[in-house]
Amino acid sequence: MPLVEHNPVEGVENNVIGTLHAAQAAMEAAVADFVLISTDKAVRPTNVMGASKRLAELVLQGLASCNSATCFSMVRFGNVLGSSGSVVPRFREQIRQGGPITLTHPDITRYFMTIPEAAQLVIQAGAMGQGGDVFVLDMGEPVRILDLAQRMVELSGLMIKDDLNPEGDIEIQITGLRPGEKLFEELLIGDDPQATVHPRILKAQEDFIPWQQLQPRLEELKNILQTNEVPALRALLQDLVKGYSPSEKIVDWVYLQDQELV
Repeated sequence: MPLVEHNPVEGVENNVIGTLHAAQAAMEAAVADFVLISTDKAVRPTNVMGASKRLAELVLQGLASCNSATCFSMVRFGNVLGSSGSVVPRFREQIRQGGPITLTHPDITRYFMTIPEAAQLVIQAGAMGQGGDVFVLDMGEPVRILDLAQRMVELSGLMIKDDLNPEGDIEIQITGLRPGEKLFEELLIGDDPQATVHPRILKAQEDFIPWQQLQPRLEELKNILQTNEVPALRALLQDLVKGYSPSEKIVDWVYLQDQELV
């Protein structure tokens, strides 16, 4: 997520335009079902990663409104334990090296599920799609990351090193929230999800932009991406993505360097 915040043009190009091109190719090839893997960061996003994934959802919702023969659906969920970028492998490596474990905030929480759970539920949700559906997986209760780190230290047969136990083995260092990072994530934009035949899969009830209105805005987006105008990109994302509220100043390395040269 910080990587996307530092490189917003490439992030939007990949998540939005990449999804658009893949969806259009699926339509041309008469693919029966197209399932987008989305994220809880798409709900009231504070970062480009979340805003771009929500806009990718809007792209598929818009295409689905055109009575496409391809059935487009989206599955939104949180973190997958052990996946690329998961905190668990990172914490495990930090413990193996003797610490410290780095944590951005003591109160930060996240949703988690295992790789088999996520894979099975995504396949089952995709099979339920009727066109333009946004499915949300039941992730259970959010996990406090500090508690997760402490538990991993204990399961390794070690002790936390802090003011109460200065002779402990592993210290936990608080590094501060990263650009665009939220303390907690949400899975629903609205408050009235529908149940499905699967107890752990819900169907979100969310507004979308009709394709006739969205298509010209996507062309505008493509032009902005070509010129690397990050302020214009953020403004367009705010206009299209309900609830997108950037929490930080622009941190795009390339854009900031270009501004210094002007």
